[in-house]
Amino acid sequence: METSPRLARTLNPPVFFGSALLIFALVTFAVALPQTAQALFGQVQNWIVGNASWFYVLAVALILITVAFLAVSRYGDIKLGPDHSQPDYSNTTWFAMLFSAGMGIGLMFFGVAEPVMHFVAPPVGEPNTVQAAREALKLTFFHWGLHAWAIYAIVALILAFFCYRHNLPLTLRSALYPLIGERIHGPIGHAVDIFAILGTVFGVATSLGYGVLQINSGLNHLFGVPVGTAVQIGLIIGVTALATLSVVTGLDKGIRRLSELNLGLAVLLLTLVLVLGPTVYLLQTFVQNTGSYLSEIVSKTFNLYAYEPTDWLGGWTLLYWGWWMSWSPFVGMFIARVSRGRTIRQFVTGVMFVPAGFTLLWMTVFGNGAIHMIMQDGLVSLAETVNQDSSLALFAFLEQFPLSSVLSVVAILMVVVFFVTSADSGALVVDMLASGGNSHTPLWQRIFWAGSIGVVAIALLLADGLSALQTATIASALPFSVILLASMWGLLKALHLDSTKRVLRHQTSGHARQTRSPGGWQRRLRNLVMFPRRAHVNRFLDEVVQPACLAVAEELRKQNLVGEVQSGDDHRVRLEVRHGSEVDFVYEVRPRAYVQPSFVMLEGNEERKYFRAEVHLLEGGQDYDVMGWSRDEVIEDILDQYEQHMHFLHVVR
Repeated sequence: METSPRLARTLNPPVFFGSALLIFALVTFAVALPQTAQALFGQVQNWIVGNASWFYVLAVALILITVAFLAVSRYGDIKLGPDHSQPDYSNTTWFAMLFSAGMGIGLMFFGVAEPVMHFVAPPVGEPNTVQAAREALKLTFFHWGLHAWAIYAIVALILAFFCYRHNLPLTLRSALYPLIGERIHGPIGHAVDIFAILGTVFGVATSLGYGVLQINSGLNHLFGVPVGTAVQIGLIIGVTALATLSVVTGLDKGIRRLSELNLGLAVLLLTLVLVLGPTVYLLQTFVQNTGSYLSEIVSKTFNLYAYEPTDWLGGWTLLYWGWWMSWSPFVGMFIARVSRGRTIRQFVTGVMFVPAGFTLLWMTVFGNGAIHMIMQDGLVSLAETVNQDSSLALFAFLEQFPLSSVLSVVAILMVVVFFVTSADSGALVVDMLASGGNSHTPLWQRIFWAGSIGVVAIALLLADGLSALQTATIASALPFSVILLASMWGLLKALHLDSTKRVLRHQTSGHARQTRSPGGWQRRLRNLVMFPRRAHVNRFLDEVVQPACLAVAEELRKQNLVGEVQSGDDHRVRLEVRHGSEVDFVYEVRPRAYVQPSFVMLEGNEERKYFRAEVHLLEGGQDYDVMGWSRDEVIEDILDQYEQHMHFLHVVR
């Protein structure tokens, strides 16, 4: 299949057309033969539960341990981007997007339902007891806590590190770079990206299909809207249209604003339920639930119920581990897309602890609130409603509060916005995967993928194929977990190299190098209190830095090394030394603007900027200024940095 040169620039043809054909084939199979598809995928999932449960449990445990290690180790100081990069989004906006894309909709569906289901049918022990209530919340915390966010975090971390730190495309194939190198740009890379697209489209589509059931139930409960396929299809079309509009407006407008709206609505609903419900009891149980969860996290992580066999493990924990794993390419890519400029420690803290903490508080307020109604208020009908139709659980729970109609309207609005943010962020990720990591794609591509997710959801809903594709999506987590463990090993190798270079590079600072140079302390003092304008720095780069770099490059050529000097329109000067298969050396000096200090500004003057000539290496800005140095001093600095680079190559060779 031939593709026009213009089209090829905006998409990756093997991935785009390959994934589109496979989506069509799998949906056709699930629609035409739903019972056969369900039986086939169900057999695969049953085999995984029966024979590979130990691997799932071990893989998720290793992921959690690795993510925690990265946060507390020396690797935590490494930035997801050049050393001088800054975060693209504020903390509040960042948390809102993490929360909305990660699992926001699940909280609406399972916040009441899951704790009640564990309470009336625990894996071990007597149901409907105080012990069952304690265990219900510990299990809910276990399924929705640190393990889930660790899976998302490790995928996002791998992608962000290799994309922003090593200039690889922001697609899933980049996770394999430490293992197969440049072959990620060939058939293996195409296959991995196609796999990620299938998982994202089917994961979001099945969630959209199930989600409209909850929206339909809520509208029926509140306004008497009939429950039926026609209404549900209309809801899917409406959600897809809103998601398409959001994707068209872009990440910084549509998705960001919807995420912030949703976080605000979530905080509002949570606060109202907490205040109108048994407030002190809920706060007490939150503290106790958190302590119990943390104290038993190791035993629960590795508990396979080997000595007391039960179907509960496959129906709950392994199902969740598979679901989080199958969603991780989509959510991980989205998190990576919005996390540039943060250190690994900031990233892990933000991705794991902030959303997990909010999730656990949510589960306590809604889960313990529902159990309190059943145990203390004798509302047995709530448990019966959960068992009969879990999509009604939230609305049956909210009905017991004052202002129940207001609370239910807020809940329905949240469900809709959560689905819109899931669908539009899913379409954004799929579009990037199909375009080789390019985030600036034509409008038709974004509309195509947003619409495809809605069409797939409608087709599966009409043919009762949702459960078949959901089962297939979860089963796909097994091969992906093997790829993910291998990618984690590659990430640790790459971080070791990066950290080693970082330590060697900072053994001698730029200021220390300058003090060794001749010139006297008076000239150094003049440089310290000088706040030059752009024209002065540009002239310095042209007349001092560029000749220094050219002199070094000329001498390198005499030593049979390739040294190239480039000068940009903004007068930045770049020296690059090629080392073949080993890491190249880059020394660049850029003009950078800063606000002038108040103590040097005359009273009444407007704020004015001054410029520094800052050194940048391959890893990013080094935060020291060479403005005012002589040509020989700049050459000495280049040689010092090159010496550190050669020592780094010696250490890691």
